[in-house]
Amino acid sequence: AHSCINLRLPGSQAIYVWEFERDGKELRVKVEGQFVFNDVDLIMTAALAGHGIAFLLEDHVNSHVAQGRLVRVLEDWCEPFDGYYLYYPSRRQPSPAFSLLLNALRHRG
Repeated sequence: AHSCINLRLPGSQAIYVWEFERDGKELRVKVEGQFVFNDVDLIMTAALAGHGIAFLLEDHVNSHVAQGRLVRVLEDWCEPFDGYYLYYPSRRQPSPAFSLLLNALRHRG
């Protein structure tokens, strides 16, 4: 019965379905609320302003939680995040942006 802040996936009309997991059981929930954004910073701003519950990655909200501006809810349903992944495009010729990123990562390693 809470108002939730939704994320519209960039480049599509789809609304992100919230994903939870506990003890190996996965749960996908389509939530409702008055706000839909396509930018996580706007979702964070709306949550900080008290407009609803937001589904955000922990590394984006740690400082706000530590300072008491945001509160974690449903913590027992939030398994640790495996991390970010990088993939190669299926095309033979990667985009210039992807090639630039890949080269930068290679030089840092």
